[in-house]
Amino acid sequence: MPDAMPKLLDSFTLALLATVALASLLPCSGQTAQIFNLATNLAIGLLFFLHGAKLSREAVVAGAGHWRLHLTVLACTFALFPLLGLLLKPVLTPLVTPELYLGVLYLCMLPSTVQSSIAFTSMAQGNVPAAICSATASNLLGIFITPLLVGWLVASHGGAAQNMGSALDIVYQLLLPFIAGQIARRWIGGWVDKHKAMLKYVDQGSILMVVYTAFSAAVISGLWQQTPAAALAGLLAVNAILLGLLLAITSLAGRKLGFSREDRITILFCGSKKSLASGVPMAKVLFAGHAIGAIVLPLMLFHQIQLMVCAMLAQRFRKRHLAEARA
Repeated sequence: MPDAMPKLLDSFTLALLATVALASLLPCSGQTAQIFNLATNLAIGLLFFLHGAKLSREAVVAGAGHWRLHLTVLACTFALFPLLGLLLKPVLTPLVTPELYLGVLYLCMLPSTVQSSIAFTSMAQGNVPAAICSATASNLLGIFITPLLVGWLVASHGGAAQNMGSALDIVYQLLLPFIAGQIARRWIGGWVDKHKAMLKYVDQGSILMVVYTAFSAAVISGLWQQTPAAALAGLLAVNAILLGLLLAITSLAGRKLGFSREDRITILFCGSKKSLASGVPMAKVLFAGHAIGAIVLPLMLFHQIQLMVCAMLAQRFRKRHLAEARA
């Protein structure tokens, strides 16, 4: 029992809890929120620039060509997730209202996160080049796949053409800094290789900033007032069930399909998460005639839960890797 506490309450986990508490008590809004969002975007851009400068060209090519891993992640994101949302309806609907269940079904159709998936994969010592390719492909394909799934499964009209700005955001914020880092590796690659430890702080810092800005927006939009306490508790249980199932299935699938440890970590983190950044703008178009608050509330909570749980998992993977390296 004494050994379990440090693993659960390490410094990064405490920092996450403190960040959530700060966002709940002092959420950023207005001009302050714009400044924080800009700072978060810059931190994420720096993260991808450093990853680009750190990774050799051979590693990037190998990551892009890892088609079995990419297909596994996409299958978990756009097939397994929606299937579970449908099959678990008899179990989930007694816990939440019909409107909230629709929101749960919607989150099951969304693409994976990008920056946090890659940051957690890096922290856990997984296959970062493959994570970059898988997470980015998930978001680009999600612009088209998610509206089709929504139109098919919840009888809503699609709006993929109006979401092309999201694809450009991904290119500008993630791919361009990564490419710039790859180009700059010729001059700064040696320095970055000598200071790889600093990537840990960039990874963790970017995650904390994403948590604060995302949770602030959720709190300001009435996160704690939109649903009764019983429905909110049921929604938390539903999200925990979904995340737990996906983490277990992706972990098992990685082993059964014969992937390496690094690849299994990538599948775990890229295949089990959903994107708040993509989900909210899409919801405004896809559910224009519905109560948007009830649609995005499950996604908001799922986003926070996945960050907290995956942060603890990534820390455990990292500690296990360091212990094995010292042995």
